[in-house]
Amino acid sequence: MNRAFSRKKDKTWMHTPEALSKHYIPYNAKFLGSTEVEQPKGTEVVRDAVRKLKFARHIKKSEGQKIPKVELQISIYGVKILEPKTKEVQHNCQLHRISFCADDKTDKRIFTFICKDSESNKHLCYVFDSEKCAEEITLTIGQAFDLAYRKFLESGGKDVETRKQIAGLQKRIQDLETENMELKNKVQDLESQLRIAQVSTSPAGSVTPKSPSTDIFDMIPFSPISHPSSTPTRNGTQPPPIPSRSTETKRDLFGAEPFDPFNCGAGDFPPDIQSKLDEMQRQRWRGSKWD
Repeated sequence: MNRAFSRKKDKTWMHTPEALSKHYIPYNAKFLGSTEVEQPKGTEVVRDAVRKLKFARHIKKSEGQKIPKVELQISIYGVKILEPKTKEVQHNCQLHRISFCADDKTDKRIFTFICKDSESNKHLCYVFDSEKCAEEITLTIGQAFDLAYRKFLESGGKDVETRKQIAGLQKRIQDLETENMELKNKVQDLESQLRIAQVSTSPAGSVTPKSPSTDIFDMIPFSPISHPSSTPTRNGTQPPPIPSRSTETKRDLFGAEPFDPFNCGAGDFPPDIQSKLDEMQRQRWRGSKWD
């Protein structure tokens, strides 16, 4: 395992300068993890780190844990380690903090690099497993270093300060995104607890009795199937009884009784008409007698 960065002028790189300076080169790999090392470079240093992480991963694999997959995004600004599906940045290794990179000649799948942590200032060795691209990924990181060094020479060192400022802003954004995600999870937990509390405080199967609806005069609407005396009014008193129908003789709308020529009293008509009525009354009486 021995490939430190070299800046040979006749070196033929795999990617165009624009791909690494304006964009990034993505790779998929398995992340064995990272561990602290005492030296910023050296073949024996990374070999010991690989051996240590391989042993730890073997134990986790025997317990049923799988090696997590990650996406690497390589550019002249550094190496980002992301979760493949959510694209969440797990580690952002700035290029000027990477001091060594190598692939394992005895195990073609393993490659690694050493990066100085921005917070603890400790040197961490990151180890990856890629079945087909281990050597290519190592060369891509080397090309990113070569392009970054050339830009440094062209800008007279100003570009390094700019990249540091950009890296600091990127880290701040990453911290804010992580904090935002944590706050969202807390809000979801609180909403779930509130729903559970509301369900537990309300008695199951309880039904609030409905009072009878009334009209604008606070009266209960008439229902032909309900007995009037069985429905109390809103103030608790019984409605007045319905008056019985009168047996008196019906009158017309002018207050007069219906006309019956046979029930009229004598003297109500002229004599000639009254005599005819009397004759008709006698004939009616005879007819009813023979019947």
